[in-house]
Amino acid sequence: MKSKLFFTNQYEIIAKRTKDFLNAHEDFISPSTAHSTRAVGDAVEGILGEHFQDIIGKDCAEYSANFARRAMADLAFKDKEDFYYVVDVKTHREDTKFNMPNLTSVERLARFYEDDFNYFVMLMVKYKLQGIHAAISEVIFVPIEFLNWDCLTIGALGWGQIQIANSNYISIRPHYSRKKWMLELCDVMLEFYPKEIGKIKTRIDYFEHLKQRWEQKQERDEPIK
Repeated sequence: MKSKLFFTNQYEIIAKRTKDFLNAHEDFISPSTAHSTRAVGDAVEGILGEHFQDIIGKDCAEYSANFARRAMADLAFKDKEDFYYVVDVKTHREDTKFNMPNLTSVERLARFYEDDFNYFVMLMVKYKLQGIHAAISEVIFVPIEFLNWDCLTIGALGWGQIQIANSNYISIRPHYSRKKWMLELCDVMLEFYPKEIGKIKTRIDYFEHLKQRWEQKQERDEPIK
């Protein structure tokens, strides 16, 4: 059984509703915060947390937007078929050249996807700044398995962090198989970890040689023999 939300065009409808809602919303940034991408991101996250249940509409059975800063989700909901969606809200100002946001830990995602009813979803809000007005140019609302690996990368933090390589380029494969995507994730990590082992070996060698140099170094207050 697959989620009707993502295996029909319903997710595209929700993305359009989100874009229209944000563009119709009164300005949520000020002259002092307009150029702070973090302030805009926090404002968008707050507005969607308050109103996203209404944007989803009748398909939403349960809803929550109360999560800690380091939680997997910014908001979450269940549909009437008991699929559970955790949504990570991201914003991207389109005139910036580089933006590489974290999505989630590979280990956390692997555990979360042990349940076929769980979906980890990215909600990306792209905008252009017009004075103190954030004009929403695009909203992307997709589960992580719809994201093509040519727009993702792995960051070396903990078990590894799945990241958008550059928010200016997001490649989507609609209705892509979760099984295929997770197998691709395994291949990516099995290539990633040996490279990290090589880096660690280089760092160990560096500090072994550094320790030897310091062991041979005289203390400054010791007389020279």
